[in-house]
Amino acid sequence: MIGTKAQHAPPFLGVPETNFYCLRSFLDRKTGETEHQLYVSESYFGAERHWNSARDAAGRPLRFIEIGRNEITCEEGCSYLEEFAATLPESELRANPQGMAVIFFSASGDQKRILLSGAQISAQLAAVDANHNPVWPAAAAATARSLPAHQ
Repeated sequence: MIGTKAQHAPPFLGVPETNFYCLRSFLDRKTGETEHQLYVSESYFGAERHWNSARDAAGRPLRFIEIGRNEITCEEGCSYLEEFAATLPESELRANPQGMAVIFFSASGDQKRILLSGAQISAQLAAVDANHNPVWPAAAAATARSLPAHQ
């Protein structure tokens, strides 16, 4: 499940769908476990940043996931696209319905603070809860019980 995308910086060269972040959640249907990630796509000019770690607002480390790092061009100075994420514990999301911050760090010394709004968190958790407890299987089972048996 992918939440609403929001800009963390202006679109790169005015191109839509660049420089955004979103919450995304992966549900393991066998175990019922859910992994939540704050996904970031960043395009920029200059020296390669190489984003490599993340922390919550209290300074606790979060699991960092490097998804991709690509050179866009180096014709008149270099530009890059980096995609990365931080795993967010569900307990932290549920404990922060008003919103929360995640700070990413790069090898070049840059920092990027992403503020998740309460609305983003609430919408994502509602979608996850709906997928954990879908109404349709229960309704389908009730309907099946009420149908006459085949002879």
